[in-house]
Amino acid sequence: MTKIYDFEVKNITGDMLSLEKYQGKVLLIVNTASECGFTPQYETLQALFDKYKEQGLVILGFPCNQFGGQEPGTEAEIAQSCLVNYGVTFPMFSKVDVKGAQADPLFTYLVKALPGVLGANIKWNFTKFLIAPDGTPVKRYAPTTKPLDIEVDIVKLLA
Repeated sequence: MTKIYDFEVKNITGDMLSLEKYQGKVLLIVNTASECGFTPQYETLQALFDKYKEQGLVILGFPCNQFGGQEPGTEAEIAQSCLVNYGVTFPMFSKVDVKGAQADPLFTYLVKALPGVLGANIKWNFTKFLIAPDGTPVKRYAPTTKPLDIEVDIVKLLA
C-alpha cells in the first residue's frame, strides 16, 4: 500500500527530497500560485506554520501553473515572491502539474485518496490536503477554505 512517505519530490532549488523526511509530522500539502485571488492565503499558511511548527506541523507548497496561468515564474522567482511578499519560510517545491496526464504522482495519489466533492480532479489553486503523522491522508479542503479554518483539524492531529 502506498504511503505519503513513499514519494520523492523536487524542492524549489531543484534537489530531490523524500517525503519520508516528514514522517511523524502533520502535513498540509497545498498547490499554490503567486498570481491568484487566493494568493494572500500564503500569509495565513505562514501564520499556522509559525504557530505549530514546534509541535510538528509542516506546510508543503507546490506551485502550479495549470489554472489560469497564475504561476508563470521560474522557481527562483516564485521563491523570492513568496519570501518577500508573504514571509514564507515553510518548504516550497518545484512547479508541478496537479491534474491531467502529466500530474505529479504525489497529487495523483492525494486525489485518489481524497476525491473532492466534484470528483477526483483538483479544480483550482490552493486546494489543501491534511496528512496525519502516520502518513494517512485525512481531509481535503477547497481553495475557498481559509487556512485558519483548518486550524482545529490540525490541532486534533498534533495532540
